[in-house]
Amino acid sequence: MTNHLKNNFEIDAVIAWVDGNDEKHKKKLAQYIEDKSLLKSKGFLTRFNEVNEIEYCVKSIRKFAPYIRTIYIVTDEQTPSFLKDNLDKSEFHDIKIIDHKDIFKGYLEYLPTFNCYPIETLLFRIPNLAEHFIYFNDDMFLINETKSTDFFTSDGFPILRGKWAAIENSGFKDFLKSIGLKKKRISKITYKKAHENSSKILGIKKYFKLNHTPFPIRKSVFSDYFSKNETILRDNIRHRFRVPTFFMVQAHAAHLEILNQTYLSKKEYSLVHFGSTEKSLSIIKWKLFWGQKRLKKLFLNIQNLDMYSEKKLNYILNWFNDLYK
Repeated sequence: MTNHLKNNFEIDAVIAWVDGNDEKHKKKLAQYIEDKSLLKSKGFLTRFNEVNEIEYCVKSIRKFAPYIRTIYIVTDEQTPSFLKDNLDKSEFHDIKIIDHKDIFKGYLEYLPTFNCYPIETLLFRIPNLAEHFIYFNDDMFLINETKSTDFFTSDGFPILRGKWAAIENSGFKDFLKSIGLKKKRISKITYKKAHENSSKILGIKKYFKLNHTPFPIRKSVFSDYFSKNETILRDNIRHRFRVPTFFMVQAHAAHLEILNQTYLSKKEYSLVHFGSTEKSLSIIKWKLFWGQKRLKKLFLNIQNLDMYSEKKLNYILNWFNDLYK
């Protein structure tokens, strides 16, 4: 594999983002949510709250993926604070804000939406989006220099970082939940379940579970599939909040590429991952240093940054500032 794509493919980056602290967003959310108690639930609100990690996500792409043509930030009538009053400056010529209305044209009756699945389903409709793009959650960061071939083969096929897993029979778990021996999740749908749903729709007996690294996607895979499956598209975008039938379109794109044998899989994730806020500060320091400096990992994923203690959060943000200056 070479370090550059054949035919010099253009590659864009896409980030879905929301500022849950914005008063306008809070009022909009309150209008549509039936269970008002969720408006005080940290477990529910963490999907919307932010601590300006979008700035560091963008800075990481600009520093460690200079081959990216345009960074698209998809949001709902919002602009990240670091870009306000600055978007017109030449310094930010490669960043464009895309409103939900831009990608929901023809489906505006499903707006506003308050979960990522409908938004991700329609990312392929971003105006002028390159055929090859990399989708980032705003809690995903690059922490060392990357190459285009860390995401796409020299032929332009996506590199899938993950592994095959069996589809689980949920009957026993449902029974445990019904008798109170297993906790019910607020989201109603897990990362794992969203993968399984994709596999089931496509008739695959197992599923390819993607890790929490940025997702390389080909736009035409979505556009071709959804042009022939309008009902499936509508079913995945019509609910404003998460429901058990949602599928994860990143997984769907991966499964479609697998069916077409147009992919390369890697078991090495090159990832530093924080899935819990309970890690001690010393463990956080060790993982960041060892992963970035010693092991030269490419990716960092820190979930629920808004729920970290002030001391831990300040350390992480200062670490970002040092890395991306």
